Amino acid sequence: MKNFVNLLFTPASTLLTGLLASLLLLNACNGILDKEPIATLDAGSFFQSEADAVQALNAAYRPLLFNNANGNFYWAFAVITADEAITGGDGSRPGLVELDAFTYTPRTEEFNTFWRLQYQGITQCNLVLDNIDKIDMAQARRGQIRGEALFLRSYYYFLLAQVFGDVPLFTKVTPPDQLKVPRTPKAQVYAQIQRDCEEAAALLPAVQPPASTGRATRGAAYALAAKSYLYESKWDKVLENVAKVKDLGVYDLMADYRHNFEINTQNNAESVWEIQHTGIGLGLGNFLNQWWMSRKLLGYGFAEVTPAFANGFETGDPRRRFTVAANNDPYFGATYKNSFSSTFFSPRKYLQDTASVAQAPDGDINYTAIRFAEVLLWEAEALNELGRTADAQAPLERVRARARAQATTPATALPAVTTANQEEMRQAIRRERKAELGFELHRFFDLVRWGIAKDVLPGFQAGKHEVFPIPQTEMDLNAQLVQNAGY
Repeated sequence: MKNFVNLLFTPASTLLTGLLASLLLLNACNGILDKEPIATLDAGSFFQSEADAVQALNAAYRPLLFNNANGNFYWAFAVITADEAITGGDGSRPGLVELDAFTYTPRTEEFNTFWRLQYQGITQCNLVLDNIDKIDMAQARRGQIRGEALFLRSYYYFLLAQVFGDVPLFTKVTPPDQLKVPRTPKAQVYAQIQRDCEEAAALLPAVQPPASTGRATRGAAYALAAKSYLYESKWDKVLENVAKVKDLGVYDLMADYRHNFEINTQNNAESVWEIQHTGIGLGLGNFLNQWWMSRKLLGYGFAEVTPAFANGFETGDPRRRFTVAANNDPYFGATYKNSFSSTFFSPRKYLQDTASVAQAPDGDINYTAIRFAEVLLWEAEALNELGRTADAQAPLERVRARARAQATTPATALPAVTTANQEEMRQAIRRERKAELGFELHRFFDLVRWGIAKDVLPGFQAGKHEVFPIPQTEMDLNAQLVQNAGY
């Protein structure tokens, strides 16, 4: 049985709303605790007790979810726009078709929804940060609540910077008449993320108690800082923060790769930052379970694996069958057939047997935004880019060795990478990320930060498609926003 941050809330329509309704920390064994929503209240009146602060903090976790209410299509930016998948389904979401073909515009709905969702999370974090010091409570508890809010705000800003580049930066709750501001340069956004992660790490525990599984930890803060430095190619700072993650002694690779994507082995030793979902039949579960499931099993089939991705694994790599379903494979209570997808392949990760959930969109499988395997691959990449190619072999081999051990023929599969050539090592690390992290929502952004998207993705225009357009709705509301080039 797992604990999770449950996500019951009253949706807020814009960045200008006050408190969102709370998320309640629940235990799956005990069911739902009935609580009245906060609704929209004056923050100064609401923040009176520690319980109020926790309730407000819980609401800041809500925008993380890939659930029906959020309509969070971040996954499509990372997967469909990349070379991992094409848009399947029945064409009922034209925005996904546009993402696949690089024909999206500022009016594509998925960008508007995503922008608002992240700023709702940021606003909720700022409400907590602005008011936490007004409450009489134990200093350690105050610090932990502050640390979680800082981390969540950093995570939302990281996603915004990934998707849009420069974005408005708000570190306090801002009156409506002061919201119309220019975009903040991405470098300043990253700098804020890094400051907030450093402060959060000093306030957060290395491990959360079982009743708080899913809340931010010190390791998650160090890891997010490392990732932000990775996107700036600040390799020394990447290594500094990776070392802090490793020095905690909390994380390790699971012996079985599949345990990162199965219901009974979630929140494991490999999980650094895991976004909790629960299938309790209220539309709160992981909607990827329906978005990605083949239409033959009543899913939407919105991400059909490209043959190039399916066939791009090294010979004998077991991660192929753990990531991709192909003809005659067992497939969530059925036998997969070529007719299940127009490409003959479908994703496996984050999906589960439909008989195990109350309804298709209520999957229980969490999304692990940062795994320790990825941390090791950051380390390998940073070491190699610093010219320490020999040192990069060890973290890369640690990841490959786990996969090799699960191969049908471990003696010959996935040989160790021992090259001393920096470019050869660079290509090996990039191939490893593709195989290890397939369909974990990293691929498009990797291709962009490596500067090779134009060479890999048909239709990608250099100087334009590195970022997505600022939503037209936001442009209309705020005359100080300048659109990204080419849109």
